[in-house]
Amino acid sequence: MFAGRTRRISHGTANILLGIINSLAGRLVFGTALLVVTEWSRVHSFGLLHHLPYSTPTWVRISMGLVLIDLWMYGWHRLNHNVPLLWRFHAVHHSDREMDATSAVRFHTGEIFLSGSSRLLVLPVLGVTLPTLLIYELILLPVILFHHSNVRVSKSSDSLMRTIVVTPWMHWVHHSRVMKEANSNYGSVLSVWDRLFGSFNLRSNPREIELGLAEDASEKSWRTLRGMLIRPFRKWSN
Repeated sequence: MFAGRTRRISHGTANILLGIINSLAGRLVFGTALLVVTEWSRVHSFGLLHHLPYSTPTWVRISMGLVLIDLWMYGWHRLNHNVPLLWRFHAVHHSDREMDATSAVRFHTGEIFLSGSSRLLVLPVLGVTLPTLLIYELILLPVILFHHSNVRVSKSSDSLMRTIVVTPWMHWVHHSRVMKEANSNYGSVLSVWDRLFGSFNLRSNPREIELGLAEDASEKSWRTLRGMLIRPFRKWSN
């Protein structure tokens, strides 16, 4: 879709290494903690979903949990764009000028810790169980790999798919250098949240989108693993 890629191996390697670091760190720090808080919520009937009638089918509970997690993900993503401290870390994801499927795991480790900490608070309030969270993550991974990918998707196919899920045509706009466009299409799995909360945006010709962040368009050091890790701590003139 986006042509002119010249450093696909080094680009993908740096992104994947960062993703591996985040996965290991996240599981080490939050794995047991998430189990403890969600089990405490279940045992004490604390949280929204634990107040459903006892006769509610399991599939309904799980489906509601998946929808609530995705709604939270939308809200958290939007916060990352509007709270300066959160944006410093989230900008590492947006600084990718050669977006492809590996960009789906390009997040600063600081963002992973902030996101994980927020989950420890939000999941018990929602009453989401750990199995439901694991199901959501199994759904999330292929969807975000797809909508970050540099693949050619026809307008009609994308239009059909985005009636339900976030698609490449949606998410490419979210990675535009134009901040008005980057501050749209926050959805992770379901596309309904952007429509519902007025943040839905499309380009008629996505090939015209310039990816990345204008503030570091000429900066090459942020492309490396080390550069991505130190980027949030740079003193920005603006």
